[in-house]
Amino acid sequence: MPKNDPQNIISTVASYGKRLFSFIRGRVNTDEDAEDILQDVWFQLSNQPEAGAIEQISGWLYRVARNKITDKYRKQKEERLEDFTFEGEDGEINIREILLAESYSPEEEGLKKLFWDQLFLALEELPENQRYVFVQNELEERTFQELADETGENIKTLISRKGYAVKHLRNRLQNLYQEFINY
Repeated sequence: MPKNDPQNIISTVASYGKRLFSFIRGRVNTDEDAEDILQDVWFQLSNQPEAGAIEQISGWLYRVARNKITDKYRKQKEERLEDFTFEGEDGEINIREILLAESYSPEEEGLKKLFWDQLFLALEELPENQRYVFVQNELEERTFQELADETGENIKTLISRKGYAVKHLRNRLQNLYQEFINY
């Protein structure tokens, strides 16, 4: 297919559009994300200088789609410990401030130790796969891609597991956090 031959691009879109959209949609969260990725695939095809040399157009399209999906997840803002916040009377305070703050008094040190103890108890309540993803991503600062490569799990699955873990920890540690901000 010549680089800018609109007829060939239109026929390719007509032939593969619905199936490729379904393929992408099964791997992203929203129709809008799928449409954006599909548009990127078509854009890359239309700008491909060697489009005529592509022997298996379907394989090429699906490979580009997979790469675009991976790129989207790499760029997606990860839910980090910094985002794990509660609203107090003085505004938001995040957990990292509590866990990593320098303690200047025995009381503050005791509260910090209590919080760490409660965090680890709450982590023990999680299913192993959720706990593993949370600990590796937040405490060990490993990326979802590293975890996916290690475990063979889909990045989307790992992100979902971490989301469940964060939700559990927020609920479980809410009362303790309120004690901290009222201290």
